[in-house]
Amino acid sequence: MFTANILSQTASHHVVEQHGCFNTVEYTQDYSVTHDTATSKYFAAQMNLRKRQVVAALNGNAVTLQAGAMQMLIGQVDAATNVKGAGDLVKKFIGSKVTGESAIKPAYTGHGLVVLEPTYKYILYENVENWNGGMVIDDGLFLACDSTVELGVVARSNLSSAILGNEGLFNSILKGNGIAVLESRVPAEELFVVDLNNDVLKIDGNMAIAWSGALEFTVERTTKTLVGSAASGEGLVNVYRGTGRVLMSPVG
Repeated sequence: MFTANILSQTASHHVVEQHGCFNTVEYTQDYSVTHDTATSKYFAAQMNLRKRQVVAALNGNAVTLQAGAMQMLIGQVDAATNVKGAGDLVKKFIGSKVTGESAIKPAYTGHGLVVLEPTYKYILYENVENWNGGMVIDDGLFLACDSTVELGVVARSNLSSAILGNEGLFNSILKGNGIAVLESRVPAEELFVVDLNNDVLKIDGNMAIAWSGALEFTVERTTKTLVGSAASGEGLVNVYRGTGRVLMSPVG
């Protein structure tokens, strides 16, 4: 049995969002400042740049974290790796090399609290089953998920999207059902959500941070001719075609 005030409202922090077992604790008043940093921390807070922590409240369920994301465990919580054998280790190691993500993502199960390291980035929550064909995400976006979510690697369907799209040849993909916790430099309020139904989205630049795995991603000219693209001043665009969702940042 334990008691902890981390999920309670205090003079410095309170829970601002909750999805499944995951909670976002936001520090509305940051007292961990010095004379040299007080001014910058004050104005950062006015722009909603605040310290945040994700806390998973486990009740017999399990969560998977990005390697190194755990700050502390409270209660009867056990840790394990997501490696099922030597072959699985090699597979995950290769996947980590092509996506830039860590190969070993620890899983925590039991009864208690899993407290993640604080961050000044914004916390996003997504229900993976709402993404047609899974949720493809940019490198560095993954923070945590329910253990019912499967983490994998997806390759580009053609070389043009990899070479010209600035998105890389491989990306991490989340499949299954459950909550995915993402760490973004852009708040959810500023993100554009585009739902396509057998339609097309063209973006000038790599501003999509996540998209449905069922979408076809290519890089194309803005007009049918190379001369026309040059004249328009736009050149090449990232194209997402089919049925699915795209999560887009207003800045690249």
